[in-house]
This record gives sequence, C-alpha cells and structure tokens, in this order.
Amino acid sequence: MEPQEIREGYLVKKGTLLNSWSTVWVVLSEDGVDFYKKKTDRSPKGMIPLKGATLSSPCQDFVKRTLVFKITTEKKQDHFFQASHVEERELWVKDIKRAIICIQGGKKFARKSTRRSIRLPETVNLAALYTEMKNQDEGVKELKLEQENRVFNHCFTGATVIDWLISKEKARNRPEALMLATGLMNEGFLQPAGDLSKEGAESGEQAAFLDDTKALYYFADSGFFCEGYSSDEDVLLKEEFRGNIIKQGCLVKQGHRRKNWKVRKFILRDDPAYIHYYDPAKADDPLGSIHLRGAVVTAVDYVPDAKKKDIDGNLFEIITADETHYFLQAATDQERKEWIKAIQMVSKSGK
Repeated sequence: MEPQEIREGYLVKKGTLLNSWSTVWVVLSEDGVDFYKKKTDRSPKGMIPLKGATLSSPCQDFVKRTLVFKITTEKKQDHFFQASHVEERELWVKDIKRAIICIQGGKKFARKSTRRSIRLPETVNLAALYTEMKNQDEGVKELKLEQENRVFNHCFTGATVIDWLISKEKARNRPEALMLATGLMNEGFLQPAGDLSKEGAESGEQAAFLDDTKALYYFADSGFFCEGYSSDEDVLLKEEFRGNIIKQGCLVKQGHRRKNWKVRKFILRDDPAYIHYYDPAKADDPLGSIHLRGAVVTAVDYVPDAKKKDIDGNLFEIITADETHYFLQAATDQERKEWIKAIQMVSKSGK
C-alpha cells in the first residue's frame, strides 16, 4: 500500500549544499517528507526518511529567522524548514512528531488529542496558551509604545504578560508566571522587541523573560514594527500595518509584468484593509500591498495570459476599487474559500 499523505503545503527550506532558502511544496507521509520545487511537479526534489529521525522545534540556529524547525535523519543530516506563522509551524511539528513516534512503535499514523492539563506550569500546552494570549477581546493588548526616540508598534511589556497570566489563572504567582513566559519566549511564540528584552533573551545559557514595564515583547506572527521619529510620509506608510492580522499564509501570485507565478507569503489586516505580500524565503519588507477597501474578490476558473502548465485550479481574483486585477492561487479549494471569505469581510468593514 502507498504511504498515507498526512499534510501538505508550502514551507521555506534551507538548501543542503548552499546557504540559501527557497520556497518548496512539502508533503508529509507516514514514513517520510518529500519536497518539490513546484506543487505541480511529479517527482520530488528530495526525500527525507523519518525512520530514526528526530525533530527540533523551535530551532534557534538562525538569529534572523523565526518559526524554524529541524529534522535530523538517522544518518545525522539536518533539514531546516520555516513556516509562515506560528499556528502553521505547530501543525507541521505535531504531525511530524506523531509520524516519527508511530514508526518507532510500528503503528499506523493516527492523530490524537494533545490537550493537556494547565494546572501546573510544566504541563501547559504553550501553543494553546499562545492562542488565548492573542485573543483580541480577552488576550494581551497590543499597543504603540515609545521608548528612547523609537516607536514600537503592536507590542506589550513583560510586566503586562505576567499580569495577564495571573489574572487569567494560568499561574498562581509571579515566579510561576515568569516560568510560563520564559517558556513561551524559548518556544518562539514571544519575541523580544527593545534593547532591554533582547539583552535578557541573549544573556547566559538560559534566555530570561523580564517582568519589567520597560522590557518590550511582541507576538511572533503579529504586525510588529519599530520606527524612529519620522516624516508624515513615513507615518502614512506605517498606517497600513496598524490593523489586526485576520489571516496569513502562502499563496501563488501572478506577476503584473512578466505574468509568471511565484509563491508569496500574504498577511491580511483589517482597519485599514490591506493585504501585504512578501518573499517567504526572506525576512525583508513587503514586496507590495493591495488596498482592499471596496475591492471585489471572486473564484475564477482561468486566468488571462496564463500558461496552462502554470496553474491547476483553486484560483481567485481580487479587483481593487481602482480596477487593478490580482490573480492568486490557493493550495486547496477549502483554502481558497477561506481566503475569499476573509478578504470579503475585510473589504466591507475596513477603511
């Protein structure tokens, strides 16, 4: 019997020979991980056997890259992958770990609940706790804070995190809450923003989260950015990033000039209604943005000027208020529906 396919999607992978990162289509099966240059390729670019393999997450081997996990094969070859956001990384890590355990025990892969008790700090499900912290109504509030002639957007203080953990009865006291917060930072869910918090994260063998009103942090997949005091033009540009993140992930986008298709990481924000797109292999500024206020988004069956070999369904089109057309492709029909629904909501409610 053919191995069961467990999960598939776009990830960024580090080259095994060169120190370059590129976007690949990844398929996890019961006994291994295959990765392809394109989703439409029939033969994989490489295969990673999971028998005897180990998984490390978060992988902090790269200072400028977050959301990385590492698979080390039985022959001690390392493979590094980077997800586009925290929830995506956690889903991949959970399924790969489960596949490795099933191989070791000679069992058939089957998902099981990972819900754990949170009565004791060491048994907390950090991924679930992170989701609660990000809740727009009941979670930790993201603020615009000024410090040392710089403005930190979408961040919060270390003391705020500790206060929230205690108020929500996730911890009984400040030392216990500090242990949880340090775990969230070490797992890559929380990131240091200012100089003080970065010093704490980099000091000694064990990174330290600081219970301090001057230590600044941000959610790993938030819209965080830092700026100095700047001109009115800069303020207008930064306004695009002020909205809450509604949805994010990788899509294939058609270029406007060459009409070629490339994988891009998209981040959808509300109020103001913008969707920014990035090169997922680089930690740079966005390549561009689409203002969604008054835009129309619909599913389409074909794209003008597109070569048939470049596309294979799950297409949709965004037409902006100034009648600019953007053609995008999701990995699955369900993913396309989710993106269309989210963009429609933002285009009507955001400004």
